[in-house]
Formats: sequence, structure tokens, C-alpha cells
Amino acid sequence: MSKEPSKTWQPPARIEDLFSAAEGNQFSSINRPTAGARDEKQLPSGQAPIQLYSLNTPNGQKVGILLEELLETGCQADYDAFLINIGEGEQFSAGFVAVNPNSKIPACLHRNPNTGTEIRLFESGSICLYFGEFFQKFIPSKLEERAEMMNWIFWQMGSQGPFSGQFGHFFVYAPENQTETRSYGTARYGMEVQRLCDLLDQALEDRSYLVGDQYTLADIMILPWFLQMRRGYPHASGIKANEFLSIDRYKHAIRWCDRLLERPAVNRGLEVCSWSQREKGTKPWQI
Repeated sequence: MSKEPSKTWQPPARIEDLFSAAEGNQFSSINRPTAGARDEKQLPSGQAPIQLYSLNTPNGQKVGILLEELLETGCQADYDAFLINIGEGEQFSAGFVAVNPNSKIPACLHRNPNTGTEIRLFESGSICLYFGEFFQKFIPSKLEERAEMMNWIFWQMGSQGPFSGQFGHFFVYAPENQTETRSYGTARYGMEVQRLCDLLDQALEDRSYLVGDQYTLADIMILPWFLQMRRGYPHASGIKANEFLSIDRYKHAIRWCDRLLERPAVNRGLEVCSWSQREKGTKPWQI
């Protein structure tokens, strides 16, 4: 008895054909192959020297935590925060695109009191490095320690964040009827997230923070995505990312995470531009 020929994937002639066939894509209304503004809406603006346009996704939380930590140390880092509804495409407004042409949150404007100029900032890593350098906080003074911090920052931007986000997409948000695709994507990215968590766990085995005993930008930037694996990405079935990926096994990383969660500024920063508490404003602890 002959076997049926195995099914192999054949790409269509154009990506547009493939995209249109992927029914149920939660983000299909905002996924387009072109950059630039889609409407003329301008951004709101306040009087503080820093204007933050964000949402408390892990990438947005990095900047929220840093700004609150800076204020905690006495820095003149006053900021106005405005929630950007990325589900409704507000990141594609003319005002937002003028600040971040890549149309991703977070984005900032800084009215530099030293020069009187207004500086636009986009990409969470760039924003954190800019304010860390501007205020000379959370950046080691020794070259070798700064290099270690930068190693982890680039690891976060190039590996931890992107792979965790892709895992979350296939695990929670991809079309329900794309079962084979979801299984493949969840397995591929989920296994890589586990590897990255294991790497983080090993690095923290004999350290209080990523750079020895110093709390730096690396800790601030890596925490939100690890926390997302601990608390976020619940599937409709009730299975959570924490259970699915067995995050509890990473004892050293959890110890580090819990230590950071004891910091008042971290807890405030996690709630900046919170979608779940938007009725209280973008700084819900003030209500």
C-alpha cells in the first residue's frame, strides 16, 4: 500500500495573497507594508520637560520604570504621560509618526533645559540610554562594568524582547484556526524563551543584579519582559505562559525579579499608561 505524498508548504506568488488568507489575525487592521502617517491627528502635550507617549506593554514599562527611578533619586525628570492605543492604530497618527517614524511605543520628547532644544526619542533602548546618560544615573562609571551593562542591554533588545513577543503572538494572539502554524510558532519561540530565561538565571546565580552589586539600566530593561513571562500571556484556555514555560524553575531570576519588585519606583513605573487602569489616568497611583 503506497503512502500518500507528504504535504509541503508552497508560498504563493506574493505575500499579499498569503496575508489575506490568514483569517482572524487580530492585528490585520494595522498590519500594512508601508510606513508613515495614516491620519492627521496631533499628539497631546503638557508642560513637563519630558513628554512620554506609551502603553504599559513590557517595552513601555522600561521607560516608565526608569523615569520613576530618576524621580526617586531627585533628578529633574518630571514627565507628562499619554496613553497610545496601539490596538486602534494611534501610533500611526501624524503627531506620533513625527516623534517615532517607526510607529512603535514608547516614544518621547525631551525639552532639554540646557540647550532649549526639543529632542525626539524612539526605541525603548535608545530612550533609556539617553536619559541614563543625560542624568548620569544607573550607568556604571567603570569601563568594564559599563561594557557588561551594554552587553545585557543589547541582549535584551536583540533577543529577550523580540523572541518573547513572538512567543506571545503565537501563544495568545494568532488566528485560532491556524493550528499547525500556532503549534510551530509557539514551540519555536517558546523553546527559545526558555533558553533565554535559563541564560538569565545562570547569570544571576551569584549576582544581586546583572552588573554585580549595581542596579543599572540592564536590570530596568530586562525586568518587564521576564515579568511578562511570569504574569502575562494567558491563553483563552486558562493556561498561562508561566505554567506553559515552567518559569518557576528559574529560581535565581525569580529572586532577582522579586528584589526589583520591592522598589516603589518599579511598581509605579509598571503602571504608567496602564490600559487596565486608564480611567484613573496615566499615573494611576496618584488617584
